[in-house]
Amino acid sequence: MRAEASRPRQVKVTRAMGAAMRRIHVGNALGAFGLGFTVPFLYVYVAQVRGLGSMTAGLVLAVFAVAALVVLPFAGRAIVLRGPLPVLLTALVTAAVGALSLGLASNATAVLLSAAALGAGQAVMQPALATMIVDCSTADTRSRAFATQFFLQNLGLGVGGLIGGHIVDTTRASSFTLLFAIESAMFLVLVVIMATVRVPHAPRIEGDAPQAEGGSWKQLLGNRAMVQLSVLGFVLFFACYGQFESGLSAYGVEAAGISTSALGTAMAANTAMIVVAQFAVLKFVERRKRSRVIAAVGLIWAVAWLAAGYAGLGHGSQTMATAAFVSTYALFGLGEAMLSPTVAPLVADLAPTGLAGQYNSAFALVKQLALAVGPAVGGPMGASLHGPYVVTFLLFSLGITFLALRLGRQLSPVQNQPWLAKSRVVVQGGAAPAEPVRASA
Repeated sequence: MRAEASRPRQVKVTRAMGAAMRRIHVGNALGAFGLGFTVPFLYVYVAQVRGLGSMTAGLVLAVFAVAALVVLPFAGRAIVLRGPLPVLLTALVTAAVGALSLGLASNATAVLLSAAALGAGQAVMQPALATMIVDCSTADTRSRAFATQFFLQNLGLGVGGLIGGHIVDTTRASSFTLLFAIESAMFLVLVVIMATVRVPHAPRIEGDAPQAEGGSWKQLLGNRAMVQLSVLGFVLFFACYGQFESGLSAYGVEAAGISTSALGTAMAANTAMIVVAQFAVLKFVERRKRSRVIAAVGLIWAVAWLAAGYAGLGHGSQTMATAAFVSTYALFGLGEAMLSPTVAPLVADLAPTGLAGQYNSAFALVKQLALAVGPAVGGPMGASLHGPYVVTFLLFSLGITFLALRLGRQLSPVQNQPWLAKSRVVVQGGAAPAEPVRASA
């Protein structure tokens, strides 16, 4: 009787999780769509349209990073204490206000304050949404959930940027105001959608996941696997994402003679690879050890840097150099598609019960640090030290492989291969197997 009574409850919980996840994915896509309207044009808007110069435009980009670094340590604790939904709604409203005020700002002070609000809101969205995905998924479904999130983010950014590019007019400040107003509206629509989400509690076996004890930050730093994953994450973001719009693009223009249109094509190739390959790659990585998947990404990115080296340092034609440079961005996209169902779910599965928000925020903080340091180091190197630049980041890519294999020795079998959780479900009284254990919700 007890086993039979549990079945309707399990079905009800699973359906509730699915309904909540669908709303999260729709909201995530709309948020990315809104960001796509403004992100590619922010520098031009501040420096040229508002006439505030390149120095102020550079400061705006720095303010985004600083705001994220300031709020993320507090965001994790707030998610643990209040839950991810209230924190997400606060972040969305903050970002909406920041976006609208940025579109109306006409002086440096107003632009910088608006950028701080927008940057802080955007930064907190990431761990809050990630924690909601954790709470609405099981260990067996989490990789697909995060892969879908990454796919929708890139699709939304691409479509938003495409439409925004046709709306914007550098001779009319009002066209940029419209873009920021659309971005603000998307955040408010996301508020409405997220307010309807009811996050269920996924079934789990008591004692299977570690429990939170004492201070959460102290406990996090005492988790050797999480510390190693954070170091690995820093190298991942530093060697790839931190180079896209700084060092690698500067290297392409200065060393390989890549035109601005070809650079745009390379960016498009990156997004296209992610959109096309995401779910095909997902089927490949789902049943493989996460540490080995990440190690394989390091090797793929090493090949990408070799292609970049050929583009800028080889003696082929300009057509061959351009093709090699575009393939560099495409190979980075392939690696990103492999990481999306691997790294974020692993962060969640390493978190003790109740601390998923803390761990997601800590990892987001590592990402922001890498994205702040990456352009500062890679930009000057890519523009002037062409050979050392390629060699340095080729070695960083090989370092990803080394760190990933080392991390694998710190992971439990289920953390490294979550599909093994199915075999650990306890069946009592002949009941049908329960949903797979959620390791860290």
